[in-house]
Amino acid sequence: MVPLAIIFLLFPTLLIILGMLLSLRNGGNETSKRGLNIPPGSMGWPFLGETIAFRKLHPSTTLGQYMEHRVQRYGKIYKSNLFGSPTVVSADAELNRFVLMNDGKLFEPSWPKSVEDILGKTSMLVVTGEMHRYMKSLSVNFMGIARLRNHFLGDSEKYILENLALWKEGVSFPAKEEACKITFNLMVKNILSMNPGEPETERLRMLYMSFMKGVIAIPLNLPGTAYRKAIQSRATILKAIECLMEDRIAKKKAGTDEIGEADLLGFVLEQSNLDAGQFGDLLLGLLFGGHETSSTAITLAVYFLEQCPKAVQQLREEHLNLVRKKKHRGESSALTWEDYKSMDFAQCVVSETLRLGNIIKFVHRKAVTDVQFKGYDIPKGWSVIPVFAAAHLDPTVYENPQKFDPWRWQTISSSTARIDNYMPFGQGLRNCAGLELAKMEIALFLHHLVLNFDWELAEPDHPLAYAFPEFDKGLPIKVRKLSILEE
Repeated sequence: MVPLAIIFLLFPTLLIILGMLLSLRNGGNETSKRGLNIPPGSMGWPFLGETIAFRKLHPSTTLGQYMEHRVQRYGKIYKSNLFGSPTVVSADAELNRFVLMNDGKLFEPSWPKSVEDILGKTSMLVVTGEMHRYMKSLSVNFMGIARLRNHFLGDSEKYILENLALWKEGVSFPAKEEACKITFNLMVKNILSMNPGEPETERLRMLYMSFMKGVIAIPLNLPGTAYRKAIQSRATILKAIECLMEDRIAKKKAGTDEIGEADLLGFVLEQSNLDAGQFGDLLLGLLFGGHETSSTAITLAVYFLEQCPKAVQQLREEHLNLVRKKKHRGESSALTWEDYKSMDFAQCVVSETLRLGNIIKFVHRKAVTDVQFKGYDIPKGWSVIPVFAAAHLDPTVYENPQKFDPWRWQTISSSTARIDNYMPFGQGLRNCAGLELAKMEIALFLHHLVLNFDWELAEPDHPLAYAFPEFDKGLPIKVRKLSILEE
C-alpha cells in the first residue's frame, strides 16, 4: 500500500516532468521539420539538461570549466538545455549586444520562476512593456546624475568615513560586510529616510540579507531552507513597507510630514500610483541593483588591489595630490562632483574591477519570435543566455585577460574595446540603473581607503561565481592605519 500511495502522490509531478520531456523532444523535432539551423551543442540529461554543470561554482574571474569546454567544442554560440528549457548560450559579444538591444522587440526576460517569485511580479527584472518603462524611469530619476551630485555623493562620503572610523588595526574582519553596511545605509536613507544604526534599519538589513541568500540558493521551498527563509523575509519586508507608507500618508494628511519628496517614498506617494506591493518590489529591485552591485564591486576592488601594490601606490599618489590641491585652494576636505570626475586612475581601477570581477555574469532572455543571427536560428520560445563574462575574458580583446591591469584602460583603443566587449551591467532598456552610482561609490571608497589604510588578507579567500561574485569567508582583511594626511 505504501508504494502505491507514494506513486499516487507523485503522479502529478511525474506527469509534469513527462510533459516537459516531451515538450523538449517535440521542440527539437519541430525545429528539424522547419529546417532551422540551430547552433551545435548538447541537450544533456533528460529534464536536468546541463543545468548542474552550468551552475557549478568556479572563480568569478574565469568562465568556468563548463563554458570553456563548450566554447572550445562548439564555438561561441551553442545550444543546451538549462533550467528546464531549450537554450541558446552566447559567449559572442555581438550576439549579446544584439539580444540586449532588442529587448521588448525580439526578446523578453525569462528568469527561472523561483527567481521571479522572490523578486516579485512587478520587479524591474521581471516586468515588460509599459510597466517596465515606468519602473525604470522611477529608478533612473532616483539614481540619475542630478541626484548623484546633490544627494548620493555627500551621503556616500559620510557613511564611508563613519564606517572606516570603526576599523581597528590588526583585527581580522570581513570586508564584504563593511561594504554592505555602507551601501545599504546609503540606499535606505535615500529610499526611506531611515538612519544607520537604528533598530528598524538593522532589522531591515538583516531581512534583506536573508532575502539575498534565497536569490542564489537552490529553490527548495521547504522549512529551514535558504529559499523558504527568503520568501518569508520578502513578506516581512513588504509588510514593513506597507506600514511605512501608511504612516507617511497619515502624516501628509495631518500636515506633519517633514520629509516630502526628499526620499523615493515621498516622491512615489506624490508622483505615482504605486501600491505597497509594487513599491516593495521597486525597493527590493533598487537594493538589488544599487546596494548589492556596489558592495560586491567595492569588495572585489579591495581583493584585486591587495594583490597589486603598484596600483595602490599610484592611487595613493593621485588622491594625496587631490587633497593637497583642495587644501591649497582653501577648499573644504569634503569631496565634490568635480573631485570625483578628476580621479582618472581611480576610474581605471573601477573599470578593471568591473571587467575582471564579472558582477553580472549573464542574464536570462527568451525569443518571442524566430530570430536569425550569424547564420544560426533561435526558435521562438527558446531561452537565450548572453554571457557577458565571455567578452570580458576574451584574449583577442583584452591582453592577458585574467590579470588585474588597470593601466590597460589608459591606452585601450575604441577599436579593441567596443561597447560590445564591455558590459559590466548590461546594455539597452534593461541595463542596470545603478551603474553610475556603483562607479561613484567605489571611487569615493578607494579615495578614503588608500589615504587612511594599508591592508592585507587575513586568510585566503577568492570570489566565486554565484548569482553575484561571493567570497565564502566574506574576504577577511587586517588593516594598518596611515598618517600621510597629517604630514
